[in-house]
Amino acid sequence: MNIEEYRDFCLSLPGATEELPFGPDTLVFKVGGKIFAFTDLQTFASFNVKCDPALAEELREQYDYVRPGFHMNKKHWNTILVGAGATLAQQRQWITHSYQLVVAALPKAVRTELAEATKER
Repeated sequence: MNIEEYRDFCLSLPGATEELPFGPDTLVFKVGGKIFAFTDLQTFASFNVKCDPALAEELREQYDYVRPGFHMNKKHWNTILVGAGATLAQQRQWITHSYQLVVAALPKAVRTELAEATKER
């Protein structure tokens, strides 16, 4: 996955937005105002995604290209090393999992709005 594919995929998720809240080098994707993924724009050597804590541990044990979230709560975030072996399907699956975790924690009204937007597609 290259930076354009990463960006396109993140933005394809319902209600996803992109921002640069930490400066011009960190591309952040949010849903409902909450972060679900981010990366360094200059290198795109890795990206961070939220993950269920039990699954996060399992993935880290199984794959050397899945690390505890850099600069994040290591219980809830993973860093995925780009170009280190993760398949496109895995990367998309982990981004989607992160997105779904964030959506599940949003207020019901926001979740309903996102569900309606998805139906209209």
